[in-house]
Amino acid sequence: MKTKSFLPAALTLAAALTLGAAPAQAQTPHPADGGPRISTAFSLPGAKVYPEGIATDPRTHTVYVGSYADGTVYRARPGRSEAEVFLPSGTDGRHTANGLRVDARGRLWVTDSTTGVAVYDTADGSRLAHFEVARGAGAPDRFINDLTLTPDGTAYLTDSVRGVIYRVTPEQLAAGSGVLTEAYDLASALRPRPAGGFSLNGIVSDPAGRYLLTVDMPMGDLYRVDLRTGAVRRVALAGGDLKAADGLDLSPDGTLRVAHNTTNTLTRWQVGTNGTRARLTRTITDPSLQIPTTLAHAPGRTLVVRSQFDKGGPMSPGSGTPTTFTVAAVRGL
Repeated sequence: MKTKSFLPAALTLAAALTLGAAPAQAQTPHPADGGPRISTAFSLPGAKVYPEGIATDPRTHTVYVGSYADGTVYRARPGRSEAEVFLPSGTDGRHTANGLRVDARGRLWVTDSTTGVAVYDTADGSRLAHFEVARGAGAPDRFINDLTLTPDGTAYLTDSVRGVIYRVTPEQLAAGSGVLTEAYDLASALRPRPAGGFSLNGIVSDPAGRYLLTVDMPMGDLYRVDLRTGAVRRVALAGGDLKAADGLDLSPDGTLRVAHNTTNTLTRWQVGTNGTRARLTRTITDPSLQIPTTLAHAPGRTLVVRSQFDKGGPMSPGSGTPTTFTVAAVRGL
C-alpha cells in the first residue's frame, strides 16, 4: 500500500462494507410477543444525507445524527417528526460525521474519519475542543470511525485501517486541543485480513469502567480490552458471529445491541459479567432497516440509523436513488 495521509474516504468505506457483506448468523425465532415492530422515529432533511452516527442526550432526550456524506450534524428534538441542522456541512472543516456521543456534561463528541474528533457545546454549537491525528509525509493511512466514553470521562476511538484505539483523557479535553494519541494496538491480535481492508469499527465501554468491547467487522469477532492492564482477548461468542457488524450499544445490564449493515440485521447479545463471553439472544433481519450503520437504545425502543449507503452512497456511488432519509424506531430488540 502506498503511504498517504489518508485513504479516499468513500472508497475505503465501500471496501469495508464489501468485506463485511458475509451473511450474518441465522435468524432466531421471535418470541410470543408478536416479534419486533419497526417504525420511523423521525426524518432527516436533505437529498443525500447518508447518515451514519447517532447519539442521544439522556438529560434532554435530544438525538443527534451525523452525515457521512458531508459532515452535517442533525438534531432531533423530542416529539418532532423531522430533525434540524445543528452543525452545518463543513463546520470547522469537518468532512464526515461518523461516530457521535454525548457525555455526562452534555458535550457532543463527533468523529471525522479523515482528521480526528471534535467536541461541541450542545447549547450553542460552539467547538470546545478538537484532537487530530498526525498528518504529513510518511503518516500512515487511517480511518477514525467510532468512539465510546468511560465513566471517568475518557474517550476511546477506533481506527478501522490501523487496528488501533486512540484515547482522549479529561486532562487533554481541558487543554482543548492536541494530537490524537494511540492507547491500544490490536493489530497483532486481529485475524489476518486483505491489505488495506477495514478491521475495528464499533466500540462500547463497560458501565463500570473495567473494559472496552470493539468489533472486527469483516471477521465477525468481538474483542475485549482490559482498561487496567491493557490485555486484549477475543470474546467467546455463542450462537452466532458479528460479521458486517457496525455500531454497538451496551446497556448497564450487559445487553449488547448490534447493527449489521449490509445484511439489514440487528442482533441482541447477553454479555457475561466479566466481558469475556457473549451469547446471542435475538436476531432481526428486515429490508426496511436500509443498511443500518449504528443504533442507540433508549427505554422502550432502539433508534437505528437507516444509511441507504447502497442507494447512490459510498456502497454504490452513482447508482441508485435514495428515498427520504430516516431514523427507525425498533421495539422488541
